[in-house]
Amino acid sequence: MSKALLFINGKKPGKIPENIDSYSLITCTDGAYVRYVKNFPLTVDYISGDMDSMPSFHELSSVKIIETPDQNKTDFHKALELLLEQGITEVDVYGATGRESDHFIGNIATALFFKDKLNIIFYDDRSQFFFSGKKTQLQHVKGKIISLIPFFEAKNIRTEGLKYPLKGETLNFMKRVGTRNVADEETVTISYTEGELLIYVGK
Repeated sequence: MSKALLFINGKKPGKIPENIDSYSLITCTDGAYVRYVKNFPLTVDYISGDMDSMPSFHELSSVKIIETPDQNKTDFHKALELLLEQGITEVDVYGATGRESDHFIGNIATALFFKDKLNIIFYDDRSQFFFSGKKTQLQHVKGKIISLIPFFEAKNIRTEGLKYPLKGETLNFMKRVGTRNVADEETVTISYTEGELLIYVGK
C-alpha cells in the first residue's frame, strides 16, 4: 500500500511524525504551507489548493504547485482527490482540528465521503481518530481513552478489551454515543455490522 502524509490548515501540529521516511509522498494545502509547514524540517513533494492563502505562490520556484481552483470543494477534498489519482491508499492527516470549528466538521464529512476509497487517519497532539471498517483491532492502547461515535448509526457493535464493553448494541448520533470509554487491555477489538463508526483514540 502507498501511504501519504498530508498537512491541512488547522492547528499547527506540536511535532511532525518520526517515521517520515515511511511515506511515499508528503504534501500540504496552501494554507498549511504558509502557516506552518514552510518552517518544518521536511520537504513536501507539492503544495495544492486554490492558492488564496499564497498570493505570491508563483515565486516558489523550488516547490511544485498544483493549483485546484474549484470552489465547490474544499482544499482538503481536492488534496485527497489528487492523492487518489497518484495511487495512494492510506493518508495520515495533520492539521485537521483546531482553529475554525466549521472547517473541522467539514473535514470529518470529507473523510466519510472518501472512506471506501482511502484509509484516512487524523492526528493531533492529543489523539488519533478515523472511520473504521466493520472490524478493527487497536494495538498498544491499554489505559487510553477510546470513544466510538456513530455516523449516524452503527448497529450490532461488539467490543473486546474495553472497560465498558458493548455486546451487540446500537449507537445512534441522536440517542446514544460511546464517548470516554477506556482500554483495559493492550489490544482492543471493535466490530459492527451496519452503519458508520468513527473511532477516537486518546494519547
